[in-house]
Amino acid sequence: MPRLSPQKPIITLASWLQTPMGRYVREWEQARLDEITADIFGFNALQIGFPEVDALRANRMPNKWLSDIAVPAPVEGARPPVVAVHDFAELPFASQSLDLVVLPHVLEFAAEPHQVLREVERVLIPEGQVIICGFNPASLWRVRQAAGRLSGAHFLPQHADFISMPRIKDWMKLLNLDDSRGYFGCYAPPFRNEKWLNRFAFMESAGERWWPYVGAVYMVQAIKRVKGMRLIGPAWTRQTAQVPQGMPATNKIRRIK
Repeated sequence: MPRLSPQKPIITLASWLQTPMGRYVREWEQARLDEITADIFGFNALQIGFPEVDALRANRMPNKWLSDIAVPAPVEGARPPVVAVHDFAELPFASQSLDLVVLPHVLEFAAEPHQVLREVERVLIPEGQVIICGFNPASLWRVRQAAGRLSGAHFLPQHADFISMPRIKDWMKLLNLDDSRGYFGCYAPPFRNEKWLNRFAFMESAGERWWPYVGAVYMVQAIKRVKGMRLIGPAWTRQTAQVPQGMPATNKIRRIK
């Protein structure tokens, strides 16, 4: 049975998010998630893990939940309640029961990321949506991480398997999750100092225009497609019986009871 990797990597991510680099990433992801989820409609939305960011804050669905591998420590601000503590590879939700699932940095720490995606596809309704956040392995931050391993000074969270956006998209296509949009962000150079990160904030707009694929993090938004499904309207038929003169032509059509 697939299992999530031990809790140590998750704890490593949580502590990293308190660093200047982590706060920089959280701010970008929160703003982007607010923008994306605001226009996704339905009834049931779920955020899996990463309670430091309220991925569903701007969403207007009546039922919004947060699940995690363990009960998270209290964080500032309102958050959806933790409704389930579970293995990410085994979602305790009925098939085709959720309209939206957000996976912020979950696949990178999962022992079986394919199984996690399969579970997400199972619980999504047809035309339901999934949003995935991850670290970009083709970024300057990833290069800094590789160099830091030689000296033992890790720049990014340890124990993470950094998965590229094209690879994520390939996995999703196999599950009939058609990617609709991809986003990159956090283009500032890999500084540990918050002051220097803020000085290079102008690179967010410049990066989207000139080097859009080297942002430190990315998001992928996809929709679950079900082959063979089509909308079926009411059945109508034309009557061949004669119609009195002067009767509107539209009255010749009667609805089958």
